[in-house]
Formats: sequence, structure tokens, C-alpha cells
Amino acid sequence: MSYVERYYEGAEADSALMKQFRAMLDADGPGELESLAQRSHLLTRERFGATMRLFAPLYLSNECVNNCSYCGFSRDNHDIFRTTLTVEQVLKEAQHLYDKGFRNLLLVAGEHPKFVSEGYLQECIRALKGMFPTIAVEVGPMEDHQYQELVEAGAEGLIVYQETYDKERYAELHTAGPKKKFEWRMECPERAYRGGFRRIGIGALFGLSNWKEEALQLARHLEYMNKTGWKALYSVAFPRMRPYAGNYQYAPDPMLSLDDRSLVKLICAFRLCFPNVGIVLSTREPEHLRDQLFRLGVTHMSAGSATEPGGYTGAGNEDIHYTVKGKRVPLADNTKPCGATEQFKIDDERPVEVIAEMLRQNGYDPVWKDWDEAILG
Repeated sequence: MSYVERYYEGAEADSALMKQFRAMLDADGPGELESLAQRSHLLTRERFGATMRLFAPLYLSNECVNNCSYCGFSRDNHDIFRTTLTVEQVLKEAQHLYDKGFRNLLLVAGEHPKFVSEGYLQECIRALKGMFPTIAVEVGPMEDHQYQELVEAGAEGLIVYQETYDKERYAELHTAGPKKKFEWRMECPERAYRGGFRRIGIGALFGLSNWKEEALQLARHLEYMNKTGWKALYSVAFPRMRPYAGNYQYAPDPMLSLDDRSLVKLICAFRLCFPNVGIVLSTREPEHLRDQLFRLGVTHMSAGSATEPGGYTGAGNEDIHYTVKGKRVPLADNTKPCGATEQFKIDDERPVEVIAEMLRQNGYDPVWKDWDEAILG
């Protein structure tokens, strides 16, 4: 029985762990948040030591067939500059990240079968495998056998965010494309597990619906995956809405948004209820906040990130175009883009060297590599 069938639709009551999780989110008494933070910090040091795993996203393509009202890559956003990197261009971007020290890579692409065609991801992964021992992907949902093909090519991690667990809100936000299928997306982690991924990341995009309900559904989902897919390692992330192409003036809805204090509670609650889960903090967050939050339970941080294909080296800039109704449209002669359009604006723009030094000054070891196939030998 899938997560949707067993838990999401209320077939089973919340466990004692979920009741404990809810109580932590509701904690607002004097000193309660400070107590959660101290306990979370100590438990993280006990389980993970004074370490922080660093990773970088590498965007392969910003083409997409989905219409998502909160995303810069949305299909009907006809004015954005698009490109898809060739494998050689992917290697150029990857070499830049390798030279910066990264050995943990997240490949990101919009969902467009015409541009990100059958076999493309596998080819990219095989080309990168000799450089990067840890490769994860964040792409459109796939079948079990397609996930297995990515694993066989050399990927070991899959990241898939439900965006929102609010089914009605999900339908409002996703108006076209395969991403409209709510249950199909929610069952991605289960299919990825069956396909052989040993690291699976889940999350919600906070700011689309009530943050506390999103957090509770995310925790239930994680609890289910831990029970039914116990051979994999899990991570969670709490990305908050950021300005994006088509809405660079984005202002969070105070009725839905996850404020800083609530984000602290969320990190602590997940750490204390799920002691072994990885917790990811991205460059969506401002530097002053990241410099404080990482101590509370975070285990993975992105750094020096670019959210557009070719964002590190300019690779692919010679093939910038528009896409209208699935077809490439050339730019006007007087249009001179400096590169492809980003998915969203990051906030912490510090180079990775600065992030690594900040961690060291606070007594933490930046971890660039935590896995090698030789271990299996």
C-alpha cells in the first residue's frame, strides 16, 4: 500500500512520534524554543560530529513542459532565455565545480522529454562519474525502471519535493503538464527506492500553503519512507519561496509563509524526531541566517550556487533561445542575453571558499566527499 493510500488520505491515525512532532511545532512557551535548539544541536553533534557536507547544483536545462505558477522555468513563461547543455558543456560546468573542491553534485533539469531526451541524463551521469563519487538528480518523475537506469549509470541520490501536500492548492498551482498528477509525484520516493537509489531527499516548498500543515505531512511522509524503505538514507529540505523569473517582486504571503522562528522550530523538530535524517540548507536563505541555523541540526549545505544552466562558466550561451508551445524560437537580432534565465534568485551569494572558511572558524569540518565506490570493493 502506497503512502497516499495508507497515510495521506487518513487511513491511519498519527503515531506517537507524529504527536510529539506536532507538539514541538506548537511550542511557544518561555524558553521552549531555546530548549529545542540546544537539544537539537547536541543530538546533531552526537550523530554527525562537527561536520558539514557541501554540495552544488548543476543545472542541465531550463526547458519544461509543466505550467507551475511559482517557477521561473514554467512552460508558459515565453520570455525567459532557455538552453540545454550538451554533455561536453555539462563537463565544463562540472570541471569548474570540481576545481572548487566539490565532490557531491546535484544535477537539475526541467521536465521536457524533447530536450532532456531519453538517455541524456544517463549519458551525463556516466560522463561525470569518474570525477564525482556522489551524484544526485532532481528531475521530473519517472517509472521504476527509469530510476534503475539512472542508478546503473552511476547516480546514487534522488531529490524530489512534493512542492505542496495540499491537494487542492496543488491543483491550482499546476495547470498543465505531467506534473499535474499529484499522486504520481507523491509516490516518486517509493519508485526511486524500488529503482535502487540509496539516498532519497524529500521536502515541500514553503510559502505555497499553510506551513504547519505542510510540515506535518512532510514528517508523515518521512516516517512512512523510514518504515517501508529502511535501506535508504533520507534527507529533508525546507526551501522557502524566492523571487523568480516572471515575479522578481515576489513578496511572501504572511498567512502561508514560514518565518525565521518557525524555520528554527522545523529544523529542531525534524532532528529530534528523526535523529538520523539529513537536513539540507540551501543558498535560498540569507547568509546571516545560514551562519546561525547550520548549528541547530543541518547536515548538508549548498554553496556558491547557480540556478541556471551554464551559470558557472557560461557554457551553452551560444544556444540561448525562447521556447513557445514546445518549439525553439530564435532571439531577435537586438536581444543580447548574458545567459540562460535562472529558476529563482539565491540569497547567499558568497563563494564556496568563504562558506568553507566560515565553517572552519566555527569549529566545523567542511566535508567534500563522504563516499567512494572502493568501499564496496
